[in-house]
This record gives sequence, structure tokens and C-alpha cells, in this order.
Amino acid sequence: MAVMRLLLVEDDDGIAGPLVTGLEREGFDVTRVANGQDALSAAEPDLVLLDLRLPDIDGYAVARGLRERSRVPIIMVSAKGEEIDRILGLELGADDYLVKPFSIRELIARINAVMRRVREPEQPVDQTITVGDLVIDRREHRVRLGDAEIPMTPKEFDLLMVLAGDAGAVVDRRRILEEVWGTRWYGPTKTIDVHVSALRRKLGDPGWIEAVRGVGFRLNQR
Repeated sequence: MAVMRLLLVEDDDGIAGPLVTGLEREGFDVTRVANGQDALSAAEPDLVLLDLRLPDIDGYAVARGLRERSRVPIIMVSAKGEEIDRILGLELGADDYLVKPFSIRELIARINAVMRRVREPEQPVDQTITVGDLVIDRREHRVRLGDAEIPMTPKEFDLLMVLAGDAGAVVDRRRILEEVWGTRWYGPTKTIDVHVSALRRKLGDPGWIEAVRGVGFRLNQR
């Protein structure tokens, strides 16, 4: 089995040193950089551990730059645990958000959970889901509404896939969190509402996604 390559973006030597030691002890191949520019110029790893407070550019800008060219999994690591910080990180395409302080065991569990989701084999059937004029292509990671292609962040696409997989049925919040953000997501469920609002705007009609109070959401055929 190939060794997993991690890119650790952390400017604090006192934090980075023990993290590198602990992760390497667990069998990971770790490259550490101390600023955002070095992170953006580094060779692409299997997963990025990204601190938000960096000396040159902030971690959000680094995440945005990485997402513009790659779907490499990103776990944001920060002392900032406010809801708005988590939501912004996930909006930029992060796969998870871990608040300092944390144990090396929790970090490894988060890494493994993210990589399991990334490495899930594609299904041999149902690569394309059609709901009315909405066409979702799982293999090409594209969404079309009529003749127009709709740009999606990774999390928006995953959320739409979950809703479209059982169009017309109510998908509860717990299932959405588990399938889109992973079973180890401990953040606020308001994150779902933020992404639903973004999807409604992009689809151009709020009626596409209906909120069922106290339960979840359903995708309607328009």
C-alpha cells in the first residue's frame, strides 16, 4: 500500500514539530511548509492540513487557490472555532474543519474519514441523474440546467447529489451531514442551510429545493 503524502501548512514550529513527528510515526509521509506561498507552489499531496493563520496570506486564500486548480482534500486546522469561520472554510471547499487543540488520534481519525469519502469507488451505474431539466453527471462532476452549465463547489455538488439521488423524497439533516460532511462532522447544522441557499441561487428558482421544517430538504422537479 502506498504511503499517504500529507502537506502540513503551519508556521508555528512548536505546533508543527510534534504534528510531523506524530504523523510520521503513524506511517504518513509529511511535507511541512510555513507559509501560504510555499503551500501553493508545493507538489500536490494526497491531503492538505491547512492552518488559517499564516504569516503571508491567510489560509482561506490558500484554500481558494488550491481549489481553483485541484480537488485535493483539505482539512482546515485553526484555533478559530466560531460558526462563521467553519462555514466560510466549508464554502471554500474544505472537506473538514478541526479546532485547536486536538489530539493526534482525532486528527488521524479525521484524515482517514476524509480519505474514505474521497476514495469511495464510483458506482458502475447511475453516473448521470436527471430531474426535470436538471442533469447531474457524477463522473464528470458537472451540473447542467437546460442548456446552461451551473458551476458548483465540491460541497454544493455533493449536497445536490444526495438530494437528487432520491428526488421528491425528504432527506433528513443527519443523513446530509453524514454523506456530505462525514460522520465525524461536529459543526452546526446551519452549514446545510448556507449551502442550500447557495444552490437555490445557482439554480435560479428557490422552488427546486424545499425545506421540510424539523426534518430536512427535498429536491423537487420543476
